[in-house]
Amino acid sequence: MGFRGGNDKGLPDQRAARPNAGHRPDPREKRRPTVLQVPNVTLNNGVEMPILGFGVFQIPADETEQAVTDALAAGYRHLDTAASYGNEGAVGRAIAASGIAREELFVTTKLWVQDTGEENTTKAFDASLKRLSLDYLDLYLIHQPYGDYYGSWRAMRALNEQGAVRAIGVSNFYPDRLVDLIDRTGFTPAVNQIETHPYFQRQADHDLMVERGVQHESWGGFAEGRNNLFSDPILTEIGAGHGKSVAQVVLRWLTQRNIVVIPKSVRPERMAQNLDVFDFTLTDDEMARIAAMDTGTTLFFDHRDPAMVSAIGNRPIHD
Repeated sequence: MGFRGGNDKGLPDQRAARPNAGHRPDPREKRRPTVLQVPNVTLNNGVEMPILGFGVFQIPADETEQAVTDALAAGYRHLDTAASYGNEGAVGRAIAASGIAREELFVTTKLWVQDTGEENTTKAFDASLKRLSLDYLDLYLIHQPYGDYYGSWRAMRALNEQGAVRAIGVSNFYPDRLVDLIDRTGFTPAVNQIETHPYFQRQADHDLMVERGVQHESWGGFAEGRNNLFSDPILTEIGAGHGKSVAQVVLRWLTQRNIVVIPKSVRPERMAQNLDVFDFTLTDDEMARIAAMDTGTTLFFDHRDPAMVSAIGNRPIHD
């Protein structure tokens, strides 16, 4: 598996030998200054995670390798994929071809419902690692709050303690499920990745996560363009005042709330634009105007809806 071992705090030892640890990037490489512009958040176990990354949800597998190659060239060092996306292999090929030292990257993937349970989780983790052609992961998430995710959590905690994954967390957990997982197991997720955008701002969820020491991460930050987000008059006006696009305003709004974001694009110019959000600050008034846009409800589906629980929970991703 590689990168196993820990320190006296029970955390993966950051000084442990890693693949490509001795690799020195080509001095002609122009990426490093861009990378340094992306701030990190510090997770509850001390691991640092870039607050802005590149997501590959719904990018077809045959387009993912090029998209990730372009994202890495633009300066992204945080990549987010999942077993259920069907494109882990393409992400891995782009990483391998990039020549970027492994320790410069932060790679997340996710466990699907079909593979929950203690034994299944370990097998699924190894399969994801193989598809990604990596020796360790930076973050491994339970993708949905269904199936035997308590068994999965035990397996993931063991993987974390062995150093196979630097941090573990969850996705799509509403406050009740998150609190129960923490209280029942005594081990707090480092991250909870949930739908978060101007129309569904999740302030109560956010406050609970801050209280419990869980990093809030957004998926669907642009609401996939729903509610005509990209032409919204409030966001457009705020953007004009800063010389920024609506997308940049949304990303800055999220990062100013200390929420990790993983925007997706297959267009290199948009990838670069999405990174260029740390040279301006939204005012308190602008933050308040965006806060007033909250509808308090999902634009996609409710993870507590019985029909969706059944549909998602019974969707296989492999034989």
